[in-house]
Amino acid sequence: MKPMLKNSLKIPYGTRDFLPLEAACKRSIESSLMNLFTKWGYDEIVTPSIEYLDTLTIGNGQAIEPHMFKFFDRQNRTLALRHEMTTPIARVVASRMRDAVRPLKFSYVSNVYRYEQAQAGRQCEFYQAGVEFMGPSTAEADAEIIALAIQGLKQCGLENFTVCIGQIEFINGLMSEFNFSEEIQINIREALEKRNLVKLHEIIEQTQLPERSKKILSSLPILHGDKEILKKAWDIACNEQSRRALDNLSAIYQLLESYGVAEFVKFDLGVIRDFDYYTGMVFEIYTPEMGFPLCGGGRYDRMLSDFGAACPSTGFALGIERIMLAVEREGASSETLKKDCFVAYTPGKIKTAIESAQRKRNEGLVVELAPSAMTKEEAEAYQKEKKYASLLYVE
Repeated sequence: MKPMLKNSLKIPYGTRDFLPLEAACKRSIESSLMNLFTKWGYDEIVTPSIEYLDTLTIGNGQAIEPHMFKFFDRQNRTLALRHEMTTPIARVVASRMRDAVRPLKFSYVSNVYRYEQAQAGRQCEFYQAGVEFMGPSTAEADAEIIALAIQGLKQCGLENFTVCIGQIEFINGLMSEFNFSEEIQINIREALEKRNLVKLHEIIEQTQLPERSKKILSSLPILHGDKEILKKAWDIACNEQSRRALDNLSAIYQLLESYGVAEFVKFDLGVIRDFDYYTGMVFEIYTPEMGFPLCGGGRYDRMLSDFGAACPSTGFALGIERIMLAVEREGASSETLKKDCFVAYTPGKIKTAIESAQRKRNEGLVVELAPSAMTKEEAEAYQKEKKYASLLYVE
């Protein structure tokens, strides 16, 4: 094979092709989720894949910009491929729906782009389905978001997963209580986000805190469990900000009990997420034997303020490829391409074959028409190879 032709058959790093069966599974999951979101009152929204870099990095630039695909337009303005959907939707609300009646409920299925170390379930181009709930700053809104995310995974056929809920303000309250500098706060958050317990221990040991305070901070990654963990956290938090955060989690949990989904919920007070814009409740959803979340989300009350249109908000994004991988591993679905009938014909019978194929399609069947006349033996072999349920041979 010539070198130029060989290179032209490659695809960029971190991207993938979806072959027909994979594409059918992907489309089935996306359709199922969008139907669910619609039933819960969320309207679909579509935004460009390309935005101005300044738009996508507002309030979060230092952390996310190194992971973005950037380029220039003809006016030499810096553009970027969207890395998530929350920021573009916030831009739409601030620019085109500023006077719309609140609350606003949006849903989407979109591809997004981030430089990643490619592996199963983690690509540079990937697909997400999610919702944004803009307007209320209440526990009721957060509970609805979590309940909808749980229902979304159940709709896809998954049952074996855990929702890990945290609260950014719980950690912020501890930071304020211990009077940490901005640099130390950033370092601690980074260690928590990456679950780097060694780095966290090193940072804590370098502080001048009393031993009890060091012990409290060191316990953050292990403050996880059922609702009883909130009482334990209350006992070690001596500031009003952290305790209000715990009260918020308690209220959310009671509402999730009303939704009938509390069995999926655990609290993890070390969850901090990987975007700077989160301000309150945050959550991630995990399934066994996968080292990354199927879903992530939380409250981001300040983002629209950065666009000049203050509006409390909460939401989540589900990773479509990650759900596909989890469904495959859990054996929850055996998605197949629907193929009802192959229509073939002898020479001179094309008109009758077309009419027969059209009639069956009008009945709602999936029908393929042979591209040219063939023998019955050839038609039977093709039907078997392509896995059509039946053959109509016109002669």
